[in-house]
Amino acid sequence: MTTGKFITVEGPEGAGKTTVIKQLEKALIKRGYDVLLTREPGGIDIAEKIREIILNPEHTAMDSRTEALLYAAARRQHLVEKVLPALKQGKIVLCDRFIDSSLAYQGHARGLGIDEVWSINQFAIDDQMPDCTLYFDLDPEKGMERIMKNQGREVNRLDLEELSFHQKVYEGYQLLLERFPERIKTVDASKLIEKVSEEALGMITAVLTDE
Repeated sequence: MTTGKFITVEGPEGAGKTTVIKQLEKALIKRGYDVLLTREPGGIDIAEKIREIILNPEHTAMDSRTEALLYAAARRQHLVEKVLPALKQGKIVLCDRFIDSSLAYQGHARGLGIDEVWSINQFAIDDQMPDCTLYFDLDPEKGMERIMKNQGREVNRLDLEELSFHQKVYEGYQLLLERFPERIKTVDASKLIEKVSEEALGMITAVLTDE
């Protein structure tokens, strides 16, 4: 059976990954690849509804474990309904966030424990890990500055967190880089968006041609 490649894009708030991933989709299609662009939480109807609950700025009372479980639930539905069928069809799946976001945000920044959140998500994804993950590395302060300047960007509940929270998210990603060095590739997100896209495309191309 032909199988595609599952490539995820990660990073702190304001790193520009959502903008770049759209450029990556266009570039890969231009090169003849069959590409599916999707996101987490969301991507399909049920998961989008869960996204609305998680990221609603009014839901400040949400418990950290509730948040982690909701992300895992959305991830499971998105995976079985959209990602796995696309991979079986041989598509290149580009996903804006996946399991690493939960490990960095809920596991480390919320203090639930990376191993504990990993356990929840292993049940959700059933060992379906990405073939490659691009981590957009950007200082938390610069990321928040970008968000404040981008008036057209969706403002969600996580954007309202203090800088200290986003610094912990950054720390969480550094721990994941140490844990999964073969899978996670670092992209310097402080560069101009064109340079970031070029670097990211090069990394993806290397994965796709390394058969």
